[in-house]
Amino acid sequence: MRVAIVTPWFPTTHNMSSGAFVLKDAQAIARAGADVVVIHLVRPSLDDGSRRLRIDGVRTVRIVMDPRNPLSILRARARLMPLLRQADIVHTQAISALEPFVGAHLNAPWVHTEHWSAITSPHTLHKPVQRALPYLLRMERMPDVVVAVCDFLAQPLRQIRGDRPVEIIPCQVPSPPQLAPRRKNRRDLRLISTGALVERKDPVVALHTIAELRNRGVDCSLVWLGDGPLRNQCIELAASLGVDATFPGTVDAATVQREIARADMFFGPTRADNFFVAAAESIVNGRPLVVGATGGQGEYIDPAVGALVDQQDPSLYADAIIDLDKRTRTMDARTIAATVQNQFEPHAVADAYIDLYQRLLTRPEC
Repeated sequence: MRVAIVTPWFPTTHNMSSGAFVLKDAQAIARAGADVVVIHLVRPSLDDGSRRLRIDGVRTVRIVMDPRNPLSILRARARLMPLLRQADIVHTQAISALEPFVGAHLNAPWVHTEHWSAITSPHTLHKPVQRALPYLLRMERMPDVVVAVCDFLAQPLRQIRGDRPVEIIPCQVPSPPQLAPRRKNRRDLRLISTGALVERKDPVVALHTIAELRNRGVDCSLVWLGDGPLRNQCIELAASLGVDATFPGTVDAATVQREIARADMFFGPTRADNFFVAAAESIVNGRPLVVGATGGQGEYIDPAVGALVDQQDPSLYADAIIDLDKRTRTMDARTIAATVQNQFEPHAVADAYIDLYQRLLTRPEC
C-alpha cells in the first residue's frame, strides 16, 4: 500500500520540532507495512533548501508553499499533483494542507487528519481570522474521511461535514521503556507542565495557583518545559510572587521524560485543547494530573487519577491539586498508567489508520 502524507508541519533544520506528531504517525504507518512518502508543504520561512531527503527514516519531498499566498498555493499544487499519481491513499494532515486540493480531482481515496484547536476554540484566533474561519472550514468537507484526534474535535467537524464520515484516531503517546517509581514519604509537591508558554495554556494562572498553594502551607514547586511569548513575563511573575517555578525552555524528549520522572503530578491549566498530548503523556508515565476541563482530555482521564477544573481560578486549581494529591499519594505509577491501557501506543494508532485505509480501498467505487 502506497501512502502519500501531505502536510505543512514537518521537521526542518530551521525548526526540528515542527510536526513531530506527523513524523511519528508516518513512522508508525511505515512500520505497519505501508510504503510511505511525506510531501512537506514547507513555509518559506522554514525552508532549509532541501527537496528530497529522509527524515528519521521517512522518505520526504519538500514543496515550498505559503498558505497565505494564492499564487504560492497554485505553484505548490502544480508540483504536488504529479507526486500523488502513484499513491493508493492520499493522507493530508492539518487544515492548510487542504488548500492545494480545492477544485482538484484525486483518483485515490483521501483521508484527512485534523488537529487545529481553533475549530473548537475560535475565540483564540485574531479577529480577521475569525471572520475567515467559516470559509476555511468549508475545505473540511472535501476529503473522503476526516479523522479527529478526539470526540471534542469530532463534534464540530461532523456539523461541518454533514453525512460525510468523521472518525476518531487518537494521537500517539508512547509509554516509556520503564516506568519511574513515584516518590514515597515526601514532604513537598513537585509539579510538572509541558507546552507552549501562550495564553491558551495559561501559565499565569499556573503561577498564581502555586502562590495560592504556598499561602495554604503547601511546599510546592513547578517546572514548565516549553517556550513562547509569555516566557519572560512568567519568569518575572514567578520572581514577584516569590514562588519556586522554573522555565527551562524547549528541551529534548529525553529531558521531558527525566523531568516527568522527577515530578509528583502534572499540572496543565489549559483554557482549551483538543487532545492535550502532554496530559496523556503524564498518565502513560504514571503521574496523576490536574488540568483545565475544556478539551478532549476528559475523554481519557480516569477521575481516580486526574481532576478537571472548569474555571480559570487559582483557588479552584489549588483545591483540586490538594485533593488529588491526598487521593493518589499511595498510588503506584503502574496503576496510574494502566488507566489508559495501550490505546495511545504507536502500533495501536498505526493499526487504526491501516484499517481505515483498507476499508476505503475496498469500497465498491474503488
